[in-house]
Amino acid sequence: MDALANAFADLQEWLFEALVQPLAFGLGLGNRLEDAYDATGWLLVGLLQLVVLLAVIGPLQRWRPVEAVTDRATVRVDVLYTLIHRLGLFRLALFFTLTPLLDDLFGELRVAGLATFHLDDLWPGVTDLPLVSLLLYLVVFDFVDYWIHRGQHRFEWWWRLHALHHAQRQMTMWSDNRNHLLDDLLRDVIVVVVAQLIGVAPGQFVAIVAFTQLSESFQHANLRLSFGRWGERLWISPRFHRLHHSIGIGHESPVKLIKANMSAAGPSQGAKAPGPSEAQGKAARGDSEDTPVPSVGAVKLGGHNFGVLLPWWDMLFGTANFEQRFDPTGVRDQVEQGRDYGRGFWSQQWRGVLRLFGRA
Repeated sequence: MDALANAFADLQEWLFEALVQPLAFGLGLGNRLEDAYDATGWLLVGLLQLVVLLAVIGPLQRWRPVEAVTDRATVRVDVLYTLIHRLGLFRLALFFTLTPLLDDLFGELRVAGLATFHLDDLWPGVTDLPLVSLLLYLVVFDFVDYWIHRGQHRFEWWWRLHALHHAQRQMTMWSDNRNHLLDDLLRDVIVVVVAQLIGVAPGQFVAIVAFTQLSESFQHANLRLSFGRWGERLWISPRFHRLHHSIGIGHESPVKLIKANMSAAGPSQGAKAPGPSEAQGKAARGDSEDTPVPSVGAVKLGGHNFGVLLPWWDMLFGTANFEQRFDPTGVRDQVEQGRDYGRGFWSQQWRGVLRLFGRA
């Protein structure tokens, strides 16, 4: 562990001195060298992740693909999303906009005497060991990510942004970062606030984010792979996560069954629309409305397999689906109604904003 940390530190220092520091001075940012050094760490992490993607996960995709890739243009857009996030461009934007505000907020709280809790002080001599504390923080962040993901699928306004991630019909290892930037912003704010509240060290935070991202890239891979009966219950596999992206499975939950062939007299009683008070309650909570789908029944936002690293939360809260299947990915309205989620990066971002305000 120490050897890896030292090797990473040496690489970070070399990259900083050879590339980042001269660039910072050239841009007149000599007073931000400490921040530039931290940014170099994120850049190095991203470069190492890209090496793993190309050298390990890519060959695995070619070895046992779920499907042939026929739309390479949409995959190239996913590559762009990956580069924006893994090379630190998105994080750099946050650094100049949101990070100073959060730092000021927590600084004021500390001045007011509201110190943050340090999770690794929970059991002195045990939880403060480097590996133990890293694993502890990893589990906590995974629990937080599970509930963030549940929110993305429950609240209609949030789903309108998150749906872009699910609209990829050709899922590959590049699809993990295919998100609306507002969706990413919301998630990152929550994660950073939690990190501040539980006292995770900056180095540990970088390691947790890097490991999580790499595992998510593997989960999204176009790879016909299951971890078996027991392995699937220990760590999320490509099969487990692909089911979450499957049309009509990963982002929907049945409400009431209705007849597939509706009679001429009108809809089935099982598909009765909610009353005014029920509909108002849903609107106040931001929940989605029940939607009749003739071939399936009444459905609403929901689904299965929301876990990010560990399937434990899905098992605990009843959202796990361990069926051994590899279904087509996408969103139902994209397939059945031809809804346009955009082809290029900017069109996808713009249409996400339009969906958010009910204009697309």
